[in-house]
Amino acid sequence: MIKPQILITDDEEVNRELLKNMFSFDGNEYDLLEAEDGEEAIFQLEANHNIVLVLLDVVMPIMDGFEVLEYMRKKDLIDKIPVILITAEAVVDTEGEAYSYGVADVIHKPFYPTIVKRRSKNIIELYQNKQNMERRLKEQEKQIREQEQEIRRSSEYMMDALCSVLECRSAETGDHVKRIKYFTKTILNCLMKNYPKYGLTPEKVDVISRASALHDVGKIGIPDNILLKPGRLTSEEFEIIKSHTTIGCDILEKVREGQDEEFYNYCYEICRHHHERWDGKGYPDHLAGDDIPISAQAVAIADVYDALISPRVYKSSYTNDVAFQMIMNGECGEFSPDILKCFEITKDDFFNILEMLKVFELL
Repeated sequence: MIKPQILITDDEEVNRELLKNMFSFDGNEYDLLEAEDGEEAIFQLEANHNIVLVLLDVVMPIMDGFEVLEYMRKKDLIDKIPVILITAEAVVDTEGEAYSYGVADVIHKPFYPTIVKRRSKNIIELYQNKQNMERRLKEQEKQIREQEQEIRRSSEYMMDALCSVLECRSAETGDHVKRIKYFTKTILNCLMKNYPKYGLTPEKVDVISRASALHDVGKIGIPDNILLKPGRLTSEEFEIIKSHTTIGCDILEKVREGQDEEFYNYCYEICRHHHERWDGKGYPDHLAGDDIPISAQAVAIADVYDALISPRVYKSSYTNDVAFQMIMNGECGEFSPDILKCFEITKDDFFNILEMLKVFELL
């Protein structure tokens, strides 16, 4: 078994022997390494990888103690290997400069062996406890990441299953979901870049974009004679269609257990509020302004745009430019100024997404 090592660096042999003797009665707990100047100390640091303490003199030939500290700082060794600097009392400002390098302690000559030994063992124990704690924290972080990945896989499975059920109800739903995810991510990326007040991050953008796929999951509960009706809906039928927002939330609630909480929350607010409008004239809760979650706002404009450019049994598709102008002119309900500005900025991206998807469909 490799024993922990202590590196004793001093140009005076009598000091090295004195320091060595301090640890020689510890049942060979440590391997003691020696260096008579800074250059040799660096060699020992490079050649040995189990050093738990460096006792370092300041004034030495060839390379002094501060040059060794500079080397250790550049190699990121100061935080890993504690250093006790040993200095003469006559050296001015040495202590302050030493602590600026990150040394664990400073001891002045002439030193008392018992004090040096006690401080050394305390510092070794402190650093080892710190490193053990950091190691445990890394292991815990790894376990948490693995748990998060498992929860995410479960969420993805749930999402794919629900989307598959919905696709069976409507042939157009699968392509619609793909486009909504791309459109939503485009709007959110623009918001993240230009409007930091929303607190969006790349991670949140990714989660919201994935959650957008379930915006219409409530249509599973709409009767076929209404969902698949080959013509315009009556006012009564439209009221039933509007209930897909709350039906979707009920479905999500039933499969909530074991899901990632953040992902679930975005799914829920998107499902319920993607038909709300900035002026409060949407449904089901008639939310207005910033009361509408930004995730739902992003999905809302993506959903409206896709509905305009897609053919329906009761209408033909609008061109990209016409659909863009209809939204900007307020013909499809009112959206927030920030959302409209991002829609304007990303207009070409929306058009390019459509072309890209068409190319992949032909491959």
